[in-house]
Amino acid sequence: MSQGPLAGIRIVDLTRVLAGPFSTMLLADLGAEVIKVETPAGDQIRGQGGMRNGFSWYFAGFNRNKRSVKLNLRTAEGMAVLEDLIRTADVLVENFRPTVLDAMGLTSEVLKGLKPDLVVCSISGYGQTGPYKDRPSFDFIAQAMSGFMSSTGYPDREPLRAGLPISDLVAGLYGALAVSAALRRREVTGQGERIDVALVDSILSFASYFAANYLATGEAMERTGNDHPVVAPYGVFRAKDGDVAIAPSNDQIYGRLMDALGLRDALSGPEFATNAARMKNRPRVNAIIDAKIGEDTRDHWIDVLNAAGVPCGRVLTYPEVFEDPQILAREMVCEVDHPGRGPIRMVGFPMKLSEAPCDMRRPAPELGADTTPVLEALGYDAERIAALRSGGVI
Repeated sequence: MSQGPLAGIRIVDLTRVLAGPFSTMLLADLGAEVIKVETPAGDQIRGQGGMRNGFSWYFAGFNRNKRSVKLNLRTAEGMAVLEDLIRTADVLVENFRPTVLDAMGLTSEVLKGLKPDLVVCSISGYGQTGPYKDRPSFDFIAQAMSGFMSSTGYPDREPLRAGLPISDLVAGLYGALAVSAALRRREVTGQGERIDVALVDSILSFASYFAANYLATGEAMERTGNDHPVVAPYGVFRAKDGDVAIAPSNDQIYGRLMDALGLRDALSGPEFATNAARMKNRPRVNAIIDAKIGEDTRDHWIDVLNAAGVPCGRVLTYPEVFEDPQILAREMVCEVDHPGRGPIRMVGFPMKLSEAPCDMRRPAPELGADTTPVLEALGYDAERIAALRSGGVI
């Protein structure tokens, strides 16, 4: 049994694809028992991404530490089983479109009747309210609708999405955070909670200085590519053998950069004296720094700049990331043995807890692998389970 901080919490997980499964995986990593309820076809990402030994490592990386129950919720018997599961749960997480849960018969009143102190977390594109709530949405649409894409890329080219599904992941984080907070409140009040997390809201909350600048001045900041919108110089520079990211975020660190590069004289005029002046003359500043960085290798400049106290790093590819000594020292690559599928490597636990650490209790489950033991724990006998199986319910 897990000794994590959420040990003893049972979560019924109706989510699929990414935002919801990421959220419930985080809760599972923290010790919660997560029962993933899947349709007879299974979560669609079981068939997506990199496959090995017939198993999706994309699915494996977002569904570890969970149990899988296969259940046909289009049948009355399947819904009855789900209701029995919910009676034993602390949390229900779903990422259907708004109104779908109600259409299934699981209204707020019904859920409260099944478990009065149940925490229900709903993750959707636009949230449970507002004029767009019934529209379909995915990560890409949320990036577009939140303003995120308008801030990403270069000013003379089309807006770009982030390479990673950032709005899905952020919404998943907020879902897990809100569930944890609601469980803490339940300890104090004995009351359940309804949590409403939207992809668009979630990524909009990350707008930082883009939002602050517009709300303060009424003016939208333009895209600046790898350059920082409010600091110069700050970006990616090309060494002999690859790219180096350099981030001198204030005048003091900028001075360290100039000393380390030997560019005090080259960038000593009034047009470079302040950050505001450097912002106006950014192309000239960048060109001078780029030329200097191009005189040597990435490793040379990483050593020189770190020694000078200038934040910097190589721009790594994923093959380089997963061989990097810092990543390995932080155990951010882990391996779990999957019965019948062999060892599966995945990203490790980003949350490091000293007394109740995240642990790998089980690999991502095969579809429906835990159906029988979960139903037996609910009190279903062998005859009833067999009848459900023969009827296509499980």
